[in-house]
Amino acid sequence: MKKRIGILGSTGSIGKNSLIVINNLISNGCDCEVVFLSSNENIIELEKQVIEFKPKSLFINNENSFKSASSNSSFKNTELLNGKQDLLDLVTRNNYDILINSFVGFAGTVPTVEAIKAGKRIALANKETMVVAGKIINELCDKYKTEVIPIDSEHSAILQCLIGEKNGNIKKIILTASGGPFRGYNCEKLKSVTVLDALKHPNWNMGNKITIDSATLMNKGLEMIEAKWLFKVDASMIDVIVHPQSIIHSMVEFCDTSIKAQMGIPDMKVPIQFALTYPERVKSSFVPLDFSTIAKLEFENVDSDSFKCLKIAYDVLILGGTYSAVLNASNEIAVDLFLKEKIAFTDIPGIIEDSLDKHTSVNDFSLEDLINIDTETRIKLIEKYNL
Repeated sequence: MKKRIGILGSTGSIGKNSLIVINNLISNGCDCEVVFLSSNENIIELEKQVIEFKPKSLFINNENSFKSASSNSSFKNTELLNGKQDLLDLVTRNNYDILINSFVGFAGTVPTVEAIKAGKRIALANKETMVVAGKIINELCDKYKTEVIPIDSEHSAILQCLIGEKNGNIKKIILTASGGPFRGYNCEKLKSVTVLDALKHPNWNMGNKITIDSATLMNKGLEMIEAKWLFKVDASMIDVIVHPQSIIHSMVEFCDTSIKAQMGIPDMKVPIQFALTYPERVKSSFVPLDFSTIAKLEFENVDSDSFKCLKIAYDVLILGGTYSAVLNASNEIAVDLFLKEKIAFTDIPGIIEDSLDKHTSVNDFSLEDLINIDTETRIKLIEKYNL
């Protein structure tokens, strides 16, 4: 069956790896077509992608970059789109089947919702969609008879461990965390870390926001909330363990105490390909795991006293309601403040806690409610810190 694919965020890490995966699928006999691509402002990378994959349409978010692309001869045979309505029109068209959404942050939520309504399969790298609006996303998937397949390595691992299993047999989902660049640091040592320090992830090559989330362990907190909605389990059934080597991507423990673990070298191409071919597997030329080169696999408990973001996220996971919208928005702003060197690394959890303390959560909410809460949370912090 032909796979007609659209990619939101094609010039980022996930987007570029997705195109490598598509080439691998084509080389192994799969009929794949890249229907559209999108970028915020990286026209140079987008031009290379257009020349190679010849998509029908391009969405360029940044208006100046859009104007620049309009006069670029490389794009003369490609439809150029810009603006919120163009984006929503693009993801609801009937000329593609699978949407890879690798937008960063809550901005990826509305395109996901509209694509689901149009019956598209979602290969999701934008975890904030499920964190903030997981309840709504699940209801829409049921209504429009489609599905969200995770691209995150941890959630892809869980999905693979659950194939052939009954949900009622799950005892615990165990997310693994590398520990980030500051594994072993105490509260005092964390006070002096710099942006450059925080961006040096030991195992993965990711965008700045996700890399900082990994350093604070908020990334793992968001993944816990995402896991609740993706796999429809209670908060009490989700745990995190530090695994520095990032070889085991996550595990599932079952009622009979058996544990399944999905393993591989840290390579995002593997979960991306699985999301595109699920439930089938296709041969690849990706580098395999060589057990003879692994000296040891280590596991440690999380230091939640030093890395407070994980504890905050777990509290939100238990509380539910609209707290997750505030958690996500305040974290995005706090990370931005840190990247711009306006706050210290250890200020991030305090900003998030303060926003949560000022919020009155509700359990009955719409997508519009979540968008308003997200906007209000951001505005308050932007005004407070003069962003």
